[in-house]
Amino acid sequence: MKNFIIFGDSYSTFKDYVPEGHTKYYPSLDVDEVDKTWWKLFISKTGYNLVHNNSWSGSTICYTGYNNYDCSKTSSFICRYKKQKNNGLFNNDIDLAIVFGGINDSWADAPLGEIKFSDWTEDDLYNVFPAISYLLYNLREDLPKSKILCVINTDLKEEIVNCMIESSNKFGIDYVVLHDIDKINGHPTALGMNQICNQIIDNLK
Repeated sequence: MKNFIIFGDSYSTFKDYVPEGHTKYYPSLDVDEVDKTWWKLFISKTGYNLVHNNSWSGSTICYTGYNNYDCSKTSSFICRYKKQKNNGLFNNDIDLAIVFGGINDSWADAPLGEIKFSDWTEDDLYNVFPAISYLLYNLREDLPKSKILCVINTDLKEEIVNCMIESSNKFGIDYVVLHDIDKINGHPTALGMNQICNQIIDNLK
């Protein structure tokens, strides 16, 4: 059995299935059962075992949240990555790590900054571009034998899409650019969840 982990935002949340204290978006819309989420569908279709779902609704990859709120010690992907590294998550046998974020960085108009592929400072990580490359670089370093998949959402700023692709290529990380996802109020419906799942599986093939 293959193991996987998720670092995500609202699209990957469901009540009682993310760490305590993390905000959740689902159940919502017609995704009223956990089995309708993209990741539960992924499990049922592939047989992968979910080791940890570290998702937080409304979270940005970078340290800058909505209204310039400082998320460096709370919800940001990077903060959560650092916490889980300290907790020993990457000591597990992990075959696949899925990073599925960026939509809130886009919606929150977080500062983009400049792409950097090394020598990041803490100040850099308040900006989207260096935060993306920092996260992908460190996951690649922590999981040298694992497949890492960057899931690139629809409705992102084009500059963020380009940064995700460039950073993934730089660090030898796979990526999938989602397309034609059914959504209401910016969030996937049950149909949209199926579409996400299938596009991820198609990439893995």
